[in-house]
Amino acid sequence: MARVTLISFTPDPEKTVAAAAKLCYSAQPVEGLLDGLTEDKTADFLSMLAEIGHESPIEHASFTFAIEGVSRSFLAQITRHRIASYSVQSQRYVRLGAFEYVTPPEIEAHPEAKAIYEESMRAAQEQYDRLTQILKDKHLKELEAKGETGKAAGRKAEKKAIEDARFVLPNACATRMIVTMNARSLQNFFRHRCCFRAQWEIRAVAGEMLRLAKGAAPHLFAQSGPPCVSGPCPEGKMSCGRAAEVRRAYLGGEA
Repeated sequence: MARVTLISFTPDPEKTVAAAAKLCYSAQPVEGLLDGLTEDKTADFLSMLAEIGHESPIEHASFTFAIEGVSRSFLAQITRHRIASYSVQSQRYVRLGAFEYVTPPEIEAHPEAKAIYEESMRAAQEQYDRLTQILKDKHLKELEAKGETGKAAGRKAEKKAIEDARFVLPNACATRMIVTMNARSLQNFFRHRCCFRAQWEIRAVAGEMLRLAKGAAPHLFAQSGPPCVSGPCPEGKMSCGRAAEVRRAYLGGEA
């Protein structure tokens, strides 16, 4: 099961964004930008930015999340959001002694499918372990022939072995990462990945990221979520047809 933690964010993110917006429309010196920025005035600035579509000031607030228990399939999806920073647990440097894996709900709910799936995971682990040992032995012999011995040679041989053995690991293999996005990139991420048409795993993570971001900056993310939260659905014939339900979920605080 995915676990999401908001580990850091720009201090006073809403006031930082409001100050940036105020600068755009004021002749006031920089030293006075924060003067008079009460909570109400900050909220007014953020509402104005949303209404007029002035999004660049919100880039000055960033949020860093730790995400665990997600699949490599999830990793391939989230890294398509390119205005972000990612640090991901490496399969080149970390040997997976008993890898965790993500089970899709549809498979989890079907006993026969689940049995096949779990057997596939066991087989992948066994093949990974066997390949790692075979390749490690090979590399160790080569290193010893060059005069390298001891623990250092063993570590080097194993690193070279798992670099290739990892190719048998499945998309289901769990990973963990640190992700940092500015608020504008997060808004875009939520528009795409909170949509009911998004794949189930990334939609669940996006929903939890939004919940945490709202806790840190409620005015900044007040209208965040799928496009139908604040306007018409852009999916056309591909629409889920559940816009009213989506609005209740997100604007009603259930997301």
